[in-house]
Amino acid sequence: MHTPQGLQWLDVDLAIGKGENVSVFGESGAGKTTLLRMLAGLTRPDEGQICVDGEIWFDSRRKINLPVQKRRVGFISQENSLFPNMTVRQNLEYAGTGSNVDEWLGLMGLKGLASQRPDKLSGGQKQRVALIRALVHEPRILLMDEPLSDLDVTARLGVQDEIVKAYRKTGLATILVSHDLSEVFKLSQKVFILEQGRVIKSGKPQDVFVNADVSGKFKFSGQIVEIHKDGVLNILTLAIGNQIAKVVASDEEITGLGVGSRVIVASKAFNPLILKV
Repeated sequence: MHTPQGLQWLDVDLAIGKGENVSVFGESGAGKTTLLRMLAGLTRPDEGQICVDGEIWFDSRRKINLPVQKRRVGFISQENSLFPNMTVRQNLEYAGTGSNVDEWLGLMGLKGLASQRPDKLSGGQKQRVALIRALVHEPRILLMDEPLSDLDVTARLGVQDEIVKAYRKTGLATILVSHDLSEVFKLSQKVFILEQGRVIKSGKPQDVFVNADVSGKFKFSGQIVEIHKDGVLNILTLAIGNQIAKVVASDEEITGLGVGSRVIVASKAFNPLILKV
């Protein structure tokens, strides 16, 4: 499917398996949000086809364009858009049937907040409610447009864990737009790199991003996105800004560390030292 974006074209051809969790990664203006909006039915492509579970949602040649309300899409963005005059429960019952609201509140650890209004919730709690609201009407696909970008690190990691729970419970295909590499690693089986409206690279996050070419003296901080045991060695995959690096660490160095931990990597006689931040 493709559509014009100012002077730029969004021209993509993606195939996502049933229950597959994927991310779309790229610079601002690459077309990531527009892609989600086309899938949700909020933006109409000029031409192409969108097919979900064998159902045609859009086909320019056959003049099919299923309206938003018939696509059964769950959509979360960084603006949670909860109704401020409604309680948590009312927000959720408005979006769904109400029959599974209590189950979701329990799964997300929010049962005690069901009677609260959004202004009494933390940022992470609001995004948990937004996640439930996107799921209570049992969508066929979940779209997430940088939903955690406004949260601090602790809250972001907590909501990431809840998203993983939602993956396991629903088995939904999901598409996440994110600028956070640790988030891409934790929440995706596959990533598509979008540049100037086109996919330039795709594959498993570790295959797409990993760059182990490090030499000389250095010092940098990063976030652990993966720890892999290889014999007597521990291989840490670190997100450093928009780059990925791999370093080897001893059992002693990784004591108390896990996925999501922030560390400083420094050289000593060209051997890296791992220090917890």
